[in-house]
Amino acid sequence: MLKNIAKILGGFGTLNGATYPFRALITFIQNPSLIKYIVIPILVNIIVAIALYSGLLYFGWQIVDNIQGDVTTWLNQLMASLPQWLSFLGYVAPGLIAILRFVLVIVLLIATGFLLTQFGVLLGAPWYGQLSEQLEKYRTGKVELIELNIVSDLGRAVLYEFKKLVLIALIGIPLVLINFFPGVGTIISSIGSLILTTTIVCLDFIDSCLERRRLKFRQKLKIVFKNLPASGSFGLVCLALISIPFVNLVTIPLCVASGTLFICDRQF
Repeated sequence: MLKNIAKILGGFGTLNGATYPFRALITFIQNPSLIKYIVIPILVNIIVAIALYSGLLYFGWQIVDNIQGDVTTWLNQLMASLPQWLSFLGYVAPGLIAILRFVLVIVLLIATGFLLTQFGVLLGAPWYGQLSEQLEKYRTGKVELIELNIVSDLGRAVLYEFKKLVLIALIGIPLVLINFFPGVGTIISSIGSLILTTTIVCLDFIDSCLERRRLKFRQKLKIVFKNLPASGSFGLVCLALISIPFVNLVTIPLCVASGTLFICDRQF
């Protein structure tokens, strides 16, 4: 009975999953020797971030400005065609435009953080692998590792990235098409895109621990779904952390560490 009450109060694992990045931070504070494993990945993130933020954010900001300009023009035309007794709606338009810009900027930051994670985790994989091994040894007292030659390792890495792209395409393309239906379609597309992005982020951050066991992509995906809602809240918090410009240079390694702790605390 008490366990059931605790489960309900904990959101059936939702709150538990969301705390793992902060648990990882505490682990680093208690074990400063682990910090050496994230120095090079942070340097890699800095280089990738300079390229992404100087390019993607510049063009992204122009797109945001263009969309805001188009919506402003459309709203002004709409207000001009309204009868006099509805003229008070003109005061609402600036608020709607401000909300739209805020949403677009958030989407831009999430997209940039997501791309930074993809490149950062891929390029920093050797060091993240060492960090994950040390964390697993710290958490469980042992490390499970199935050795493969370098060619097989490289092949698995390429195949993993390819399967992620296939998953994104299979779900993302229909979501884009649904978005063309205003109202309900836009809501479904937005929620679906957030779920898809959160799933990919969760996969990326738990992969260091799972890859040592040489699990198939489908098995990794099954682990994410099996541990819902904890894995969902974990991925969502990590997505928020990697979306903060410049802070994400440090939070990406933190999320990789938290992914290992998340897996070590669960049987799969």
